[in-house]
Amino acid sequence: MTKIVFQTLIAFGFLTVVASCDKTECKNTNTIFENYSPDAKEYKDEIVNQLAKVDKSKLTYWMDSYQEKNNSQYIHAHIQGDGLCAKIIITLKGMDKGIEGIIKNKGRGYSGAELEDLKFEIKQDSLTTEFVFQQISGIVD
Repeated sequence: MTKIVFQTLIAFGFLTVVASCDKTECKNTNTIFENYSPDAKEYKDEIVNQLAKVDKSKLTYWMDSYQEKNNSQYIHAHIQGDGLCAKIIITLKGMDKGIEGIIKNKGRGYSGAELEDLKFEIKQDSLTTEFVFQQISGIVD
């Protein structure tokens, strides 16, 4: 009987630790995020609108994937917190402070990692909206 209780406690403890290391689920309620893809201008413009409304210190960013396309490099990430639940595509333009490993490994092994204190610049005009990577303070895998 004691062995079963001990095994149950170990299993519960393990599951608690595993669950606490993963990002929490977020539920999107924004119809623009539902109706457009993350690379569409409408989607990107809505991210800009939402970023203006939320407390940025409550946001977390989670690595999804790395992409190379048309001689450009991108990080796809999830943004969540303070009511915001979306995906963001961040352009890498020669700045790689803190993400050297992601670039070197083309994102392999980083999916689901938290991108701590992610900083990016928003470049927006009537035709395009772009999020340009500046830096992160660390990666929590």
